[in-house]
Amino acid sequence: MQRRGLLIILSSPSGAGKSTLAKRLMAWDPTLKFSVSATTRQPRPGEVDGRDYYFRTREDFETMVAAGEMLEHAEVFGNFYGSPKGPVEQAMKDGRDTLFDIDWQGGQQVRNSVLGNDVVSIFVLPPSIAELERRLRARAQDSEEVIAGRMAKSEAEISHWAEYDYVLINDDIDRAEADLKTIVTAERMRRDRQPGLSEFVRGLNKEFEAR
Repeated sequence: MQRRGLLIILSSPSGAGKSTLAKRLMAWDPTLKFSVSATTRQPRPGEVDGRDYYFRTREDFETMVAAGEMLEHAEVFGNFYGSPKGPVEQAMKDGRDTLFDIDWQGGQQVRNSVLGNDVVSIFVLPPSIAELERRLRARAQDSEEVIAGRMAKSEAEISHWAEYDYVLINDDIDRAEADLKTIVTAERMRRDRQPGLSEFVRGLNKEFEAR
């Protein structure tokens, strides 16, 4: 039975683990389509254009927004980030779920869009603020100034937790992964996510009539 694809949103303050959980979810179900974001920031070591992000100039990004080609976009730490709309709509028509690794601003825009009824939103919390800072430093990717900026912003980001359908506390990555899989599996099985059920049940009724 063909179903309409879901938009699965993962959000968290930087360092809480949403990117790790996103990668694990993709490994668990290779049919998931990852929404590759466009950004105006510079690539980090090892990042590849078109795989990790679509790296665009500020001018090109603003042109895409003006043309209505972004499902959501926001400015974060002086750079623009956004999700191209076309690939998401096509995946939904094909019955494939799309996974978004985006912040609360992007999640809010997607939930308020014309595709909002197909959204499942999940917010990931750290077990403590001290652990959040430890994880940011352990990545060894950002300067002290950037880490301080991320920590300063984390309080505002966490304040949006109640806007989400589900909240995971990532004190153990394996347990958080298992909970995430449970959420996705249950949401896929919702009656209103399976438009072919009515036809299937009509077939069962015809079998009763034929007995």
